[in-house]
Amino acid sequence: MNLFIVGDVHGCYFTFLELLQHWNPAREILIQVGDLVDRGNFSPETVAAAISLNLKHPKQTVFLKGNHEASMLKYYGPQGPYPSWLEWGGRETMEQYSVQAHLQLPHLIWLAQRPLYWENEAMFVSHAGLANTPNPLDEDDQDGVLWRRGPLRNIGRLQIVGHTPTQDCRPAFDAAHQALYLDTGAYMGNCLTGVKLTADGEVLEYIAVDTHRTDISFR
Repeated sequence: MNLFIVGDVHGCYFTFLELLQHWNPAREILIQVGDLVDRGNFSPETVAAAISLNLKHPKQTVFLKGNHEASMLKYYGPQGPYPSWLEWGGRETMEQYSVQAHLQLPHLIWLAQRPLYWENEAMFVSHAGLANTPNPLDEDDQDGVLWRRGPLRNIGRLQIVGHTPTQDCRPAFDAAHQALYLDTGAYMGNCLTGVKLTADGEVLEYIAVDTHRTDISFR
């Protein structure tokens, strides 16, 4: 099957729904690179939509863990609280869940089960990418797959990541490291972008939808 890989959503629920209209579950596996939550106005609704899709299309949907999900889980986990999360959009997410409290626990359970990556012979998809660090799958490693900023390691396959917002609402391709960056700043009022590829990594089409004004608070 082909792939439809979507960048960081960050609570931009209505924007996410619009982009999903371009997904064909009969022909494409949907992969979302993490950071469903925080910063936008509708984190609970966004996670609920992802869970619904995952239940309806278990073989055609992959939702990866991002650093914002990891931070949220740490805040509510046995080693919490994690105050940094509140400064990264967590405070707004907490407020949103306070009026839909019945959703918080099942959502946390589902988010904790998200994988860190998806891969095949042609590509490796994660939130922030593989770099030259001894423990790239350590969720606390600042150069690991949840947190890396800066150039990635050339692993001989295409890496597709989010995490680092690009300029001008356009995905960025780093040819030297075979890395494609898909976070086009939805929460900043830019757009949410997805890329359609063949299973062997050939890019077929980029699709971007403008962020809905209801999804974010302009300050």
